[in-house]
Amino acid sequence: MSDLLNSVERTALLTAALRAAETRRPDRLYQDPYAERLAGDIGPELLAEVRAATFPVDRQRTLPSTPDYNAIRTRFFDDLLRDAADNEGTTQVVLAPAGMDSRAYRMSWPDRVRYFEVDRPAVLDFKAERLAGVAPNVDHRTVAVDLTAPDWEDDLVAAGYDPSRPSTWLLEGLLYYIPEADARRVLARVAAITAPGSRIAADLVNAAALTLPNMRGLLDVFAGWGCPWLFGSDEPEALFAEHGFDVVASQPGEPGADFGRWPDPVPAREVRDVRRVFFIDGRRR
Repeated sequence: MSDLLNSVERTALLTAALRAAETRRPDRLYQDPYAERLAGDIGPELLAEVRAATFPVDRQRTLPSTPDYNAIRTRFFDDLLRDAADNEGTTQVVLAPAGMDSRAYRMSWPDRVRYFEVDRPAVLDFKAERLAGVAPNVDHRTVAVDLTAPDWEDDLVAAGYDPSRPSTWLLEGLLYYIPEADARRVLARVAAITAPGSRIAADLVNAAALTLPNMRGLLDVFAGWGCPWLFGSDEPEALFAEHGFDVVASQPGEPGADFGRWPDPVPAREVRDVRRVFFIDGRRR
């Protein structure tokens, strides 16, 4: 069934393979017992390509450490979602896109939470096949729709989502794979369907990460798979503010986004022409 996934969706198998590898580490930042089965046969192959590009045997590493980045990102958003779930007002969590994420199965959730996974039918079908016989730990509802479709909000509401109630949204591994116009459109549509006080989380690269020569090795891998990085922003706070969200952007290695694992210096925000990744955490005004 993995041959039915498009090029961007296959990167979800890479993420699953990274999470499986992290789970095998004695110093792991989290445990994902379902990642290996979700990665399938293709995920480890994609990970091997990324490792070869990131850690060349004949020269010093210049690319960001994808395994460390993914471990920190997963743990950062794990903690964020746990914090959101601890809030008595949290009754709705939305993962868009859901990819091969297994938080509905590997984390504990209060009974009051409805947990929505939004993604294309091929992704959700592949995931259901891989997790056959595994029960989620939450009121779990899948919404099989493309986020670029003109009416995905209707499908989400039909699945039980209430736009009048606060919600928590996670846009993980999405924004840099789509053109800027589509990224802005997604943020505008999420804003339009979220109540004031709703929480939003996402990850995003900066503009330089798309063009710097020392990023070429990693960018070429993703482009070769048919899923180039297309969008980055140097001012993520301003980007989200334009769409009604007040957010804080953290870089891996900064306090709260390190966990003792980020191996590289963290450049100050005023430094130009360096690669950056941002973890976004904020709320709807």
